[in-house]
Amino acid sequence: MTCIDLNSDLGEGFGPWSMGDDATMLSIVTSANVACGGHASDPETMFQTLELARDNGVNVGAHPGFNDREGFGRRVIPMSPAEIGRMCAGQIGALIGIAAQVGVPVTYVKPHGALGNLAARDRGVADAIVAAVQNIDPKLAILAISGTQTEQSARAAGAPVFSEVFADRGYLSSGQLVPRGQDGAMIHDAAEAALRLISFLDSGLMPVVDGEPIKLAAQSICVHGDSIGAVEMAREIRERLTAHGVQISSFSNL
Repeated sequence: MTCIDLNSDLGEGFGPWSMGDDATMLSIVTSANVACGGHASDPETMFQTLELARDNGVNVGAHPGFNDREGFGRRVIPMSPAEIGRMCAGQIGALIGIAAQVGVPVTYVKPHGALGNLAARDRGVADAIVAAVQNIDPKLAILAISGTQTEQSARAAGAPVFSEVFADRGYLSSGQLVPRGQDGAMIHDAAEAALRLISFLDSGLMPVVDGEPIKLAAQSICVHGDSIGAVEMAREIRERLTAHGVQISSFSNL
């Protein structure tokens, strides 16, 4: 039987402002990438999100991003790799500190948005993030975009690593995601997304917008929590994958 994790980017509000329906998403997904003060979130938002994750038995990871709330972490902020590593360490440490108040472990790290895409193609940035994570705790896993520099860096360092594909994002033949704002970047139709994932899990081939399908491997599927219709998409994907005989389980259990 095929097993796969469902993850989502959550805890992305700030102060009185909320983003997405975290409570419902946490009843569907098996792993939560929790924003930790860079692109979004604050101590209370982290605390509330971690409580919901604990109560739903959801695996928790840190989701560090560029310190750019105005741009929601989707703009590259010029920094050296070493500075990026220290930025990530500060954010991961913040989430670990709040998680200790809730009584849940932080088991992995997934870079957010522009930071994640930069690390996916820039080995120096990927190495800096992986090193920062390993210095915090060698047992912390890296959740990496499948087939990218982040995945390769984690494997080279001997770090625990799991790979992901995206339910609601288009791919290029390079294995990178189609940049937001370009045609084919987003998939909004839940049925279309589910069928694409079923085909991928059966074949190991991911359709791309600029060529023939490419070979990828993954232990997790991401549904963005801030996308339009995110809850409906996550629910439909889980239901359709389960009906296809796929077991939905956190990658921490695989």
